[in-house]
Amino acid sequence: MPESGSGRVTLWGIEVFLATAEEGAISAAARRLGASPSAVSQQLAGLETALGAVLLDRAARPMQVTPAGALFRRHAQTILNAAQEAQAALAMADLSGLTTLRLGVIEDLDADVTPRLLQGLAEDLRTCRFLLETGPSHRLRDGLEARALDMVVAADLGAAQPPEAGLEIHPLLSEPFLAVAPSGVATDPDSLRNLPLIRYSARHHMGRQISAHLAGQNLTLASRFELDSYSAILAMVAGGQGWSILTPLALHHAAQFRAGVTVAPLPFGRFDRVITVSARAGMLQEMPAQLATRLRGLLQAEVVAPTLGRWPWLAGDLKVL
Repeated sequence: MPESGSGRVTLWGIEVFLATAEEGAISAAARRLGASPSAVSQQLAGLETALGAVLLDRAARPMQVTPAGALFRRHAQTILNAAQEAQAALAMADLSGLTTLRLGVIEDLDADVTPRLLQGLAEDLRTCRFLLETGPSHRLRDGLEARALDMVVAADLGAAQPPEAGLEIHPLLSEPFLAVAPSGVATDPDSLRNLPLIRYSARHHMGRQISAHLAGQNLTLASRFELDSYSAILAMVAGGQGWSILTPLALHHAAQFRAGVTVAPLPFGRFDRVITVSARAGMLQEMPAQLATRLRGLLQAEVVAPTLGRWPWLAGDLKVL
């Protein structure tokens, strides 16, 4: 066992340990952190020396935490969270003179994430006035481009809207598109082909993304309804009027209808979308990056964790980035 007290515990060492414990391999942790495997190994060895305990069983595949590692892991996450919160507070202090913040957020986050985000921002920026606009991703990004909004939390539009020069983008969440059918209805391809598809509106980017994917799969599905409301779509699915293609955020947003539907992986080819924070580079200093850090924590707690508790098979597909 390493000799206790012959080194220092550093934040970088803690971050390396947590990444390795989560990834189960030094090489995978190195890729995630943008470091070399040898640098990761050195940090782990230094941390174990400083603590006087072996934290990882390197002989196991995948690598496992030891009992001492499991104990330290709980404290390590607390330490890292506190450091990130302190960093965010310092960044906010630099913007203490900000008088107005115009924020655009997709409607998917209205129920819990957006209110908690605004509450935290209000505590950090006590003299700031907040203007919130909610709506579909393409409209919010248009507002950012027109300088009517300072920051936008929305789906990445990809090739549908090439990135504007001078824009900084911070990824938050990756989520797959899912098949949502009436409760008890099978979700295999043949069963779904025999039901009408209730489409998300093609007036919005998400609806066009779904249509483009189905066209790429050479699928022509019967459809009578095209709606732009998650609640209306899920109410109709729960009522047996057809099936739909939606994301976990949509199911989270219209939670009252979840008991009446069956959720499954889409059997017509997988595709995903990414939620990001976007802002004009340099205009708000470190605030967009710090906002992204805060949002990742909220999304993990409010969306990802409860969704994986309900549908564990989404692990690895629904994830904070």
